[in-house]
Amino acid sequence: MAIKSIKRRSIKRSDSQPSTTMSPPLSQTSHGFDYRRVHIFISVFLLLGVLVLLGISSSMWIKFGSVDQSQESSKVTKGGGIEPQIYGIQVIKEFPHDPGAFTQGLLYVENDTLFESTGLYGQSSVRKVALKTGKVEAFQKMNSSYFGEGLTLLGQRLFQVTWLKKTGFIYDRNNLSRCRDFKCHPETAFFHQFKEFTHQMQDGWGLATDGKVLFGSDGTSTLYHIDPKTLKVIRQDVVKYNGQEVRFLNELEFIGGEVWANVFMTDCIARISREGGMVLGWILLPQLRKGLIAAGYDGIDVLNGIAWNNKDDRVYVTGKLWPKLYEIKLLPTNKFHSADVKRLCLQSS
Repeated sequence: MAIKSIKRRSIKRSDSQPSTTMSPPLSQTSHGFDYRRVHIFISVFLLLGVLVLLGISSSMWIKFGSVDQSQESSKVTKGGGIEPQIYGIQVIKEFPHDPGAFTQGLLYVENDTLFESTGLYGQSSVRKVALKTGKVEAFQKMNSSYFGEGLTLLGQRLFQVTWLKKTGFIYDRNNLSRCRDFKCHPETAFFHQFKEFTHQMQDGWGLATDGKVLFGSDGTSTLYHIDPKTLKVIRQDVVKYNGQEVRFLNELEFIGGEVWANVFMTDCIARISREGGMVLGWILLPQLRKGLIAAGYDGIDVLNGIAWNNKDDRVYVTGKLWPKLYEIKLLPTNKFHSADVKRLCLQSS
């Protein structure tokens, strides 16, 4: 940390002596002792002490200033360990979402545009969606033998994985053609060309990227690091919370230096360190699904789908067959505790 120079103004003393008819200065007693000098001396001494301390501890300040902001999601316990912060949410905005979309992968690109991967045999697709209206602007219907899963964008390439297969697809986001061979709206374009690849995960569930590597999940507690050029696994981390494995990691998103993961069959999102797989925080969102059910949407499935607008730092979530997509804000909460996380978010098998 840079320390700015401090300039001291010189203190001038008058050469003239006060008249005997004048009262003595407030800084002097009747014994002629100058308290002003003592005050100045003490101030200078304290200032020098502060400067010395700052010089000694400058390296500590540099260290604190470089701490990854993702660590703000956790706090240090009395024993020196890391206690993940638990968050609730505030809904900032609601947007329409295709209630027929069995959402498996979701990401924000730019200009209020989303890309989405949907599942179910015979209904799986990759689509380009307008955020504000929910309108599908481009559509790739998949072969009925594939069940679409996680989706992410690296450069201009969309990577998608499929369920129960080690097969994935790469689409060129800019190579769109008008709807011809697929049963879709006449005005809708589709992703004309794609490449097929094979991955090394046990299954295909979620995908995300930090712009350098791909992060993948396969429904276990393993977070995979994948080389986007070779599609080979280069690292595996077991995700744990208080020593317990966090199973059923599903849809992924890379947000602010962390990997966020939906935990399948729960209303929980785990905030995971990309270095080692430690859970840094939890986001509990049960009110979203409960609110939809209370409003009469009985056919909805589980929470799934996280997207991040990194330019404006906005987070969006939705679920499978949900009619709405939500922009949310995280709120630290005392409503939920570690016992609630274990009950609501962790599954033993």
